[in-house]
Amino acid sequence: MSVTDVILAVEDELSEIVSAKILKQFNISIRNTIIGKGNISLRQKAPEFNRSANGIGIFFLTDLDSPQDCPPALIHSWIRGPLNPRFLFRVSVMEVESWVMADRVAFSSFLSIPIHRIPSPTDDILKPKEFLVSLARRSQKKDVSEALVPNPDANLPVCAEYNELLSEFVNDHWDLERAATVSPSFKRTLDRLTLLRK
Repeated sequence: MSVTDVILAVEDELSEIVSAKILKQFNISIRNTIIGKGNISLRQKAPEFNRSANGIGIFFLTDLDSPQDCPPALIHSWIRGPLNPRFLFRVSVMEVESWVMADRVAFSSFLSIPIHRIPSPTDDILKPKEFLVSLARRSQKKDVSEALVPNPDANLPVCAEYNELLSEFVNDHWDLERAATVSPSFKRTLDRLTLLRK
């Protein structure tokens, strides 16, 4: 089985950018993109995607979110049946930010922080988005810190520029091979696509 183009289904803008870069690496084009506005919407659509992934593949990325879950159990609970081989259901552990930070070399340079502040493996970070913001607070780059760290009075988890700045990092600096050495869940996704393209 070979897949050359897919429908992309993701939770948010950052997941879209990360997925697009992954698929480009494997010369898989994106025919259409569906952004689910969180995993509840994606969960509702997952069985339908699984049934319809026939003539065209579907690359589907969601976050694990809870350490009580594991990717196979999450997939089974969402699909409740055989997984269509053209339905590429991938789960980032714990969130897509774990995959972004997994290129520790580039991300530490991007934030201008010591590399040892980024744990390895990044899949072990329980709340990656919050952890990423905490790293940004230590950044020597004022513009980066201001774009990622919300004002305490705003009562928001991230700034409005969060996705834009991290998307820029992913597109311009993020290295998939380096990230795969630090995030096991990301490596599994690359391995799955490598087998698919063979």
